[in-house]
Amino acid sequence: MIAPPDAASVSADSFDLMFLVMVVFSGFIVLLVATLVIVFSIRFRSGSRANRHEVRRLVSREVEIAWTAATAFGAMFFFWFASAHFLRHAAAPVDAMEVHVEAKQWMWKATHESGARELGSLHVPLGRATILYMNSQDVIHSFFVPAFRLKQDVVPGMTTTMWFTPTRTGSFHLFCAEYCGTGHSTMLGEIVVMDEAAFAAWLEARPGSGSLVDAGRVLFTEAGCASCHDPASAVHAPDLRGIYGRPVPLADGRIVTADAAYLQDSILQPDRDVVAGFDPIMPNFSGLLDEDEVAGLVAWLRTLERDDG
Repeated sequence: MIAPPDAASVSADSFDLMFLVMVVFSGFIVLLVATLVIVFSIRFRSGSRANRHEVRRLVSREVEIAWTAATAFGAMFFFWFASAHFLRHAAAPVDAMEVHVEAKQWMWKATHESGARELGSLHVPLGRATILYMNSQDVIHSFFVPAFRLKQDVVPGMTTTMWFTPTRTGSFHLFCAEYCGTGHSTMLGEIVVMDEAAFAAWLEARPGSGSLVDAGRVLFTEAGCASCHDPASAVHAPDLRGIYGRPVPLADGRIVTADAAYLQDSILQPDRDVVAGFDPIMPNFSGLLDEDEVAGLVAWLRTLERDDG
């Protein structure tokens, strides 16, 4: 039996505990059922003296109620146990370092906030929360780091997120866990965890073309976004200041949260979620902006502060 890699993230230990408890419980149920099958097979085998004509109640009604209640309680316990783990690690800390990851047959590309880029690897600092904003350029991929006990699908046309806090320095395997074509088995990478000082030195030495936020700020004007979304514009378009994280009422009556996925979809598929009170006049930028440009715009929009004055 191949042992799992040593835990290397904050969430890994609680995941291992949850997995162990469920495996032990499942093993107990399998053993119980197998034992009963063997006992009944021997007791009622062909030629045995068991009475097959008289129907008798083997256990009392109270016992039947008790084991039914115990089964229901067990199901609710495991629902709470698993949900508590995932909810506890659902939201990233507000000060998490942001990295944009693009999946493409058959490679991983990472872009840091400073603009530094990597291919096939991702360098992160030890003990600091890192949140990944992930997009796919072609098919469904799955970002899987066994040592972190984390796996997240990367779906074309939407932004998915995943966060982690490394607890050990070193290099950890990165796989694609979703079959994505003939080169699927070669879509490998590594997560390199460094101490803070080493990471800062590594990042400073990496060439970059400016931060994503800076690139998004420039593109916001160059792509014509400011001409409509500026509060002083004559065009009736939503004010994007402080939009990130706020609830947004839509024309169809729904209310959605303006997270990274919503902002990207609003750029690439503006007719899908039209804001209430506005006409669907925004052009579709799908095919006009590449993944890096969309990531830059989203990063810029997340920094805009609401002006309530």
